[in-house]
Amino acid sequence: NFFSIFKNYSMSAELFKKKMADAGLSEAFSNAFLAVYNDLVEGRTGMMPEETIDAVESLPKLAELPKAEEGDKTLLGETLVLKLNGGLGTGMGLEKAKSLLQVKGEDTFLDFIAKQVMHMRKELNTPLKFMMMNSFSTSDDTKAFLAKYPELANDPNIELMQNKAPKVDAKTLEPASWPAAPDLEWCPPGHGDLYAALAGTGKLDALVADGVKYMFVSNSDNLGATMDMNILSYFAKSGAPMCMEVAERTESDKKGGHLCKDKEGKLLLRESAQCPKEDEDKFQDITVHKYFNTNNLWLNLPALKAAMDANNGVLPLPLIRNSKTVDPRDSSSPAVFQLETAMGAAIAALPGSIAICVDRTRFAPVKTCNDLFALKSDAYIVTEDHRLELAPDVPVPPVVNLDSKLYKMVDKLEPAIKNGVPSLKKCKKITVKGPVEFAAGCVIEGTVEIVNDSADVKVIEGTVTDAPAAGCCSNC
Repeated sequence: NFFSIFKNYSMSAELFKKKMADAGLSEAFSNAFLAVYNDLVEGRTGMMPEETIDAVESLPKLAELPKAEEGDKTLLGETLVLKLNGGLGTGMGLEKAKSLLQVKGEDTFLDFIAKQVMHMRKELNTPLKFMMMNSFSTSDDTKAFLAKYPELANDPNIELMQNKAPKVDAKTLEPASWPAAPDLEWCPPGHGDLYAALAGTGKLDALVADGVKYMFVSNSDNLGATMDMNILSYFAKSGAPMCMEVAERTESDKKGGHLCKDKEGKLLLRESAQCPKEDEDKFQDITVHKYFNTNNLWLNLPALKAAMDANNGVLPLPLIRNSKTVDPRDSSSPAVFQLETAMGAAIAALPGSIAICVDRTRFAPVKTCNDLFALKSDAYIVTEDHRLELAPDVPVPPVVNLDSKLYKMVDKLEPAIKNGVPSLKKCKKITVKGPVEFAAGCVIEGTVEIVNDSADVKVIEGTVTDAPAAGCCSNC
């Protein structure tokens, strides 16, 4: 029986290797994919039950780190800033690079990113290296948009291309086949692909050979993540292979991945897809698991290269298995597994990795229209160095809960805020149920629930304060 299973695995693995080779994917990615595929075949789901982990009680705080010294500026010449830019934002109804979404005034994520990089180069008086990790879906749109910033667009090393992963037939564990739309046989591999992409393109070797020691990685939709000299200095002096920026969890973050440690004290990252259903309450308990991964990561590239070289060019990352149908729009199409890995999970694969707790100024992402609504409001400000951060008198982000049936997609949200997003500086939580339109100058204060049971659009104007839900808030 063992030999039968092994033979079937070997045959299927060869099918996947051929499919990836035919698609022009690198050997580094092929090996990384087959590593997690092997986990799938052997029944390793990547789950992390609560009983197998411990909470992280405390961490060094950014505000308490030693200040960078004047001589530390030389580290910038050994550092690369990389933005993850592979997402389309389909969950928000977008069909192009998510980073092209307007987030504040006329500026898109890419505008902010370009301005941040150019500002850093000018202020720090250094040609700070910059790269974007694009996907096949975002590459053309991104490069076309960046033409307005020649300083970035003309750099031949601006792009690192993300790989694509073959979907796995859930019944046979062989490559999924869908001749009606062959593109649907592939899926994104998750941002854990960063390591295979760096190795497979030869960029990791080239960067190390060129004297680049440090890489700062963050999501393109997190405009609070910019080069910080205190963190860079602390990381370089620590000698750690990786440093993860985490922040304290609030109600808004409780469903996202959190930092934890194994029973030996090694740091781990647990994503929601790795939490058994029976442990969801503990997973979401922000008093137990206090820290979430901002996905702002600092990597020591020589240490990363050494770890990958010692493991056949692969950084071992836990499997994240997503159950889907091969055609996501057709629930009757064959069931498949999409195999992903998380970039932050490398904290367990790189012994000696560390984490620091940062405040919310370094975390301002947009994953949903709720996030976009908050970010467009006056609860967030644009700093002189082109970051988006919470306004000085806003201690925590307002919780936004818009009617998901009406406002899940950006084009559906826009009519509701055509006069501007209401003031949320004094808002703790806003819930909207039913069709509404916010009038110019509208202010939301405290915890407010706006309910409109009518099919007619209700105009919300003036100052709306804490009030019980009764057909609509009392101040509407």
